[in-house]
Amino acid sequence: MTRLTRRSVLKATAAGVLAGILPAAVRAQGADGGSMNIIAFPEPPTLFIGLDQNGSTQTVAGKIYESLLTFDFDFNPQPGLATSWEMSEDGLVYTFNLVQNATWHDGTPFTAHDVVFTCRDFLMEVHPRARVIFGNCETIEALDDHTVRFTLKQPFGPFLMGFEMSTAPMIPAHLYEGTDYRTNPNNDTPVGTGPFKLAEWSRGQFIRLERNPDYHGEGQPHLEELVFPILPDAGARAVALEQGQVQQSQFFDIELFDVPRLAELPHLDLISRGYEFYAPVARIEFNNRVAPFDDVRFRKAVNYALDRQLFADAIFFGLGVPATGPISKRTRFYSDDVTTYDYNLEQAEALLDEMGLTPDGDGVRTTVSFLRLPWGETWARFAEMVQQQLGQIGIRVEIEPSDPASWTQRYANWDFQMTSNYPYQFGDPALGVARFFISSNIRQGVAYSNCTGYSNPQVDALFEKSAHGVTDEERQAAYTEVQQILTDEVPMAWLVEVDFPTLLDTRYEDVIVSAIGTNETYRKAKLAAE
Repeated sequence: MTRLTRRSVLKATAAGVLAGILPAAVRAQGADGGSMNIIAFPEPPTLFIGLDQNGSTQTVAGKIYESLLTFDFDFNPQPGLATSWEMSEDGLVYTFNLVQNATWHDGTPFTAHDVVFTCRDFLMEVHPRARVIFGNCETIEALDDHTVRFTLKQPFGPFLMGFEMSTAPMIPAHLYEGTDYRTNPNNDTPVGTGPFKLAEWSRGQFIRLERNPDYHGEGQPHLEELVFPILPDAGARAVALEQGQVQQSQFFDIELFDVPRLAELPHLDLISRGYEFYAPVARIEFNNRVAPFDDVRFRKAVNYALDRQLFADAIFFGLGVPATGPISKRTRFYSDDVTTYDYNLEQAEALLDEMGLTPDGDGVRTTVSFLRLPWGETWARFAEMVQQQLGQIGIRVEIEPSDPASWTQRYANWDFQMTSNYPYQFGDPALGVARFFISSNIRQGVAYSNCTGYSNPQVDALFEKSAHGVTDEERQAAYTEVQQILTDEVPMAWLVEVDFPTLLDTRYEDVIVSAIGTNETYRKAKLAAE
């Protein structure tokens, strides 16, 4: 009699889920064609990235939609729908020359008019991050069918970074002008300029993209189709990779404790490149409005009590390094000239003593709550590690479980004392970091804004100065100073600069080619020659 184990059940489940969904086999290596099966988790709520920039949406829709630029691993802009670009010496005028043979998936030519509509009208209405960027424009105008000029009101240092796919996806003007963008029926049938287009979406099972035969990139794409099976169970995702039923995972698709084992398999490579644009820092956000977190001494005590190296090793399994502050080493304008918090329980206890928080008969000084992030086992273990470590200095932590909807609602409405988070930095602090600290972004009901309630006019002024600097030197000076202030006032505890793992079948090459990694177009991806 065969003994049933969890792994045997998962293997049978994965096989059953994937049977009849995935292509039977890839084509011969070394030739154009073939397919690639890529995990989709969770299932995207939509593929229309103009309205939703959910992480799972980006991974699939990044093959359907394009922007003017993409970025190499050092954040140097590379051609997308723009072939070349130039900036005036005063940093106020940007001119883009567009590809001349691009068409939308319905056959309509892509022109400068689409760029003007997208950046001046569409994104300004529906995309908060893009609104910050294009709100700096005095005018956006088409000089001819293939030339666009942006004139800014004042210099905005990260302007070019705004032309990444999820920030400024080009939208077909002929399908959206004069309509209600949120209810337009084309939202259900995405039309982009990318190398792949939607062929089939079986809800709850898979999404299949097929090659765009009219793609503007000569000889591209190389693959015939991309299939994204929907696999909600973490164990089934791991088994599908292990058995070669899928060829790629990304971000946190695979629980981190499974990554080392899978990385040892001969048919898989572990790749950490391709996440530079996101560069998340795993952190604990404090509600600075409520006691005891309204006292900087308490926030510092918590920082001293957390062993960052242990978090990197035990929670993220070496897929990351200890963080020193709000800006990742992988993001522009990082500085190590900051206040640091080495693991020091004596220093932590001294600060709590200074506050008058003395231990009771059970050794407890105070009790706080921790709203657990609901994105899988990693974050459950993260919360338990926080609980264990703070317990050593007499801070009792009560973990509050949540689901994605309730976490987002409570976080947005400031209904927490502590919670964990790992938001993206988008290549420049003006785009991904400042939003969590500037006073003008304290907006109740808006997630991923300044939900901690931290406010410092000097920090506001420095973020403003750094965003509008023309040269990298003046921007770096302002960002160095702001990092020094934030690490001294610690509205958060920055713990680990996370390296997302990509597990990729060794038969494929030219897959991870830019700083947005698995969210790229995959125009270059192909089966390797034998």
